[in-house]
Amino acid sequence: MPGLRVTPVHRHGQARLYVSLPDGRSVAWYDRDTGRVSLLLDDRRDEVLAALRPYAVGELIVGPPPVPTPADLVRLSLHPDDDLAPNRPGEAILTELERYESQHRFRADPRRRELAAQQLAGAALERLEGAGWRVLHSVPLPGAARIDHLLVGPAGVLTVRSLAAQRHRVRIADPLVTVGRAASVPYLRHARHEAERASLALAAAVRPVLVLVGAERVELGPPGIRGVSVLKDSEIPDLARMGGVLKPADVESLYWTARDRRTWLRV
Repeated sequence: MPGLRVTPVHRHGQARLYVSLPDGRSVAWYDRDTGRVSLLLDDRRDEVLAALRPYAVGELIVGPPPVPTPADLVRLSLHPDDDLAPNRPGEAILTELERYESQHRFRADPRRRELAAQQLAGAALERLEGAGWRVLHSVPLPGAARIDHLLVGPAGVLTVRSLAAQRHRVRIADPLVTVGRAASVPYLRHARHEAERASLALAAAVRPVLVLVGAERVELGPPGIRGVSVLKDSEIPDLARMGGVLKPADVESLYWTARDRRTWLRV
């Protein structure tokens, strides 16, 4: 059948290929580890096997799917256009730069520093997946706002804002953050607001994190920081040791809720 879409997904050590119709409805998935094709629409059997033929290895086992988990049900109902999981770190900035630089080819854009910070922090956050964390990037909010990164894992849900501070001193006087000689900006207030919006969308407790990417030195003034964790990018791996809040099934459920673009329309 022309138009069948094959989408690879590799999460938590499990490699699958999902086969969907042009309107996004799933018709089957292929588990590479077991060689099993779980068929949702039996009348599409031949078309599904033809679509999977370039990717499948060895003899296939074809049959109805096993009893789906709640996460499977969410996954099967999620249209690819609404899936935020493919977003790259700095996805929104990349899109803006592609439009801008096509018209201003020889102008340096200051957003590239912000993009580099998001990419560096995003890569470090993705390395936490081995410790049971799930990460999304560039989560869209109404009003053109974005959450740089969203983490869901054993220690709960975290919104992560990346701040470019390469080789600069950073001074913090809540809610203001000053990078080098630049003007002070209430980044801590912004971080708290993003966490509040994420908490409303997910109906779960969410904590804000501010990551200072490349900061040379951090100076904290009185009266301290309220309700926001401030880390250097070199400290991101420390998050892997946090836990005791969410069970793996809860992590999976919240992650699949968060990766649906429609989840964020009401905040």
